[in-house]
Amino acid sequence: MTIQGAIMQSLEQRHISLDAMRGFAVMGILAMNIIGFAMPEWAYVTPAAYGTDTLADKMAWAFSFVFIDGKMRGLFSLLFGASMMLIIDRAEAKGESAAQVHYRRMAWLALFGLAHYFFIWFGDILFLYAIIGMIAFRFRNWSPERLIKVALIIFAVGLTLWGLQFGGLQLFQYFATQPDANADMARQFRALLASADLAFNIAPDLALHRGSYVAITMDKINEWSTPLILVVQSASETLPLMMIGMAMQKSGFMTGAWDAPDYQRWVKRMLPVGLLLTLVLAVWMVAVDFDQITALAVFYFWGGVPRMMLTIGYAALLILLIGRYHSYPMLSRVAAAGRAAFSNYLGTSIVMTTIFYGYGFGLFGDFGRAGLWPFVLVAWAIMLLWSKPWLMQFHYGPLEYLWRSLARGKIQAMRR
Repeated sequence: MTIQGAIMQSLEQRHISLDAMRGFAVMGILAMNIIGFAMPEWAYVTPAAYGTDTLADKMAWAFSFVFIDGKMRGLFSLLFGASMMLIIDRAEAKGESAAQVHYRRMAWLALFGLAHYFFIWFGDILFLYAIIGMIAFRFRNWSPERLIKVALIIFAVGLTLWGLQFGGLQLFQYFATQPDANADMARQFRALLASADLAFNIAPDLALHRGSYVAITMDKINEWSTPLILVVQSASETLPLMMIGMAMQKSGFMTGAWDAPDYQRWVKRMLPVGLLLTLVLAVWMVAVDFDQITALAVFYFWGGVPRMMLTIGYAALLILLIGRYHSYPMLSRVAAAGRAAFSNYLGTSIVMTTIFYGYGFGLFGDFGRAGLWPFVLVAWAIMLLWSKPWLMQFHYGPLEYLWRSLARGKIQAMRR
């Protein structure tokens, strides 16, 4: 092999820690997205809205809430920031314009995200990642310390704003529901609960998603601003996580370069406290019978800190486990699923909407939370079965290949 070839091979070498973590993340994201595929939108925020009729359903909600909800998406955000740094470094090592490479990738990702939202599923995060990724690029030359410091400031400011909004709403609820509450305040609170923003409105959602493809698509076109709203709502969490992921990549954290005791310290710092706080939130939700105002406050505000802690704790724990079990065949399959994460993410959207929406098998709203887990497990098995054999024959997953070719402006070599 020539020196140039050896350099290119080194530049293209995948870090199994990144790939395997991405595989776990994309699988975990499906475990939460299944609620959005199969149930009315409010079901994702509170089980009081839909799909929690049995003890098994309640246990399924509790498991997902404590261990999965928001943490896998957070892990994916960390990995997005880390991968962004990896691609920037590779572009610069090849003498390419890192800005040109990055912004082309993000522009095409944004278009994929909009196509995903309008024509497949409303729960797209690709557009969000593309826009936030464009912003995060501006910080690529910062030191890990500065990235983390500014990320935590952004996160704290965003959390404070959510706290003012939803903390205020909870105070309003408290005073309006007291036995001696002012009659006018109580009336205003009842009107708020009946408003379009807080009423569950399950029947229209069921009718829409049990209907035709045209009706579902037109509804999303009518709600064309939703991807932009998601960017505004999620920026104060997604951008800090990407910046922390960039810092982790720069410091060697993400590639397993730290000593095992360092990762163990972060696991001990983050996981026990994060799990305890999340468990307290789960008990609170049960105690108030999954009240929608409390659920929204937990979703946007109270859950922010424990979610961040668990995301970082999971990253440290997974790197430890991957380092120890990297030679296991199953881990290589998870890593392959992570290398084809784009294809697996969009592929599950296509498959699941076909299963649950009216233009497919029409099963929308027919299953409780526990009953959706078999769909998740089968989808996981398919991801693990197809990804590795495919990548043994080809350099990229199908959609990764399309994305790379479009971003590069030329057809890429596909077959190994």
